[in-house]
Amino acid sequence: MQLVNATKATEYILMCIKAGLVAMLHGDPGIGKSSIIYDIAKQFKLKVIDIRLSQLDPTDLNGFPHFSEGKASYMPMDVFPMEEDKIPEGYNGFLLFLDEFNSASIATQAASYKLTLDKAIGSKKLHSKTAIVCAGNLDSNGAITNRIGTAMQSRLVHLNLTAEVDPFIVWGSTHGIDHRILAYVHDQPKNLHNFDPKHNDVTFACPRTWEFASRILDKFTGTDLMQIFPLLSGTISEGIAREFIMYAKTVMKLADFKNIIANPLGAILNEEPSMLYAMSYKIAANTNKSNIKPVMQYIKRMPIEFQTITLQNSIRRVPELLESEPIETWMDEKGTELFS
Repeated sequence: MQLVNATKATEYILMCIKAGLVAMLHGDPGIGKSSIIYDIAKQFKLKVIDIRLSQLDPTDLNGFPHFSEGKASYMPMDVFPMEEDKIPEGYNGFLLFLDEFNSASIATQAASYKLTLDKAIGSKKLHSKTAIVCAGNLDSNGAITNRIGTAMQSRLVHLNLTAEVDPFIVWGSTHGIDHRILAYVHDQPKNLHNFDPKHNDVTFACPRTWEFASRILDKFTGTDLMQIFPLLSGTISEGIAREFIMYAKTVMKLADFKNIIANPLGAILNEEPSMLYAMSYKIAANTNKSNIKPVMQYIKRMPIEFQTITLQNSIRRVPELLESEPIETWMDEKGTELFS
């Protein structure tokens, strides 16, 4: 099955939803399957109903017997959005996320035939504005999985997710990922998703654990990252944590952002490419409408490709920057590459 990155997976899942089909997102643990689903829901104001199919049994999907006037009918669990339910205020519909899909038993998968194909529980229809997306780990990566039966295979549209640096950086720039992580991953792309199902470490680096590491860095108030080496080791693995800390120490030697604002034409500018990348992410993480004028003076000292990278990431974080006079002027002069 052909691999797709997060950007293309998002595009294809949206096409499936619009076509009334159910996409099944396959991928290694921690590669970002859930993040894609939640970002789609946020973008289109859909209420996410996150169900781990592996934790259900067939009765949960067929409905429970209910007796009324001498007759029995099957009633769905209240977790499912049914046709008589109201859409919560502030939402446009529902997104039913069936996670750990291929970790469910064969019997539970079979019970979900009607749910995935007909969008129904027993004789009851789901709400008409309900999208369904499934996700699960690969059989080859050591996770607990069961083979998806042929009858179910043909009810789903299958996508195989791979981790790529550019989509991760775009995502990270808009989700508050620490600039040192973005710079490091850009410099060492192989360590964005360093997964081997036979690994001996207690964890591994992947989009999920890099997000965890960013949350740790956000709460760390010190300057020496070796103080939290055990935390980072237990998040992204010992070897990569050590390498990242050494890289971050180098980044710390770059021009201080306060110095850039105070003296944009005289602040240090290291022209070695890896340091220019690091500086680009550092600037993008701190730029706003109040400091854009001196920032632009400093950025213009960079080679044009690094000016573009810096402004792309700055605007992803703060879209309002597009309305600022310094960036409008720069775009008039050089901005043909900004959104290429």
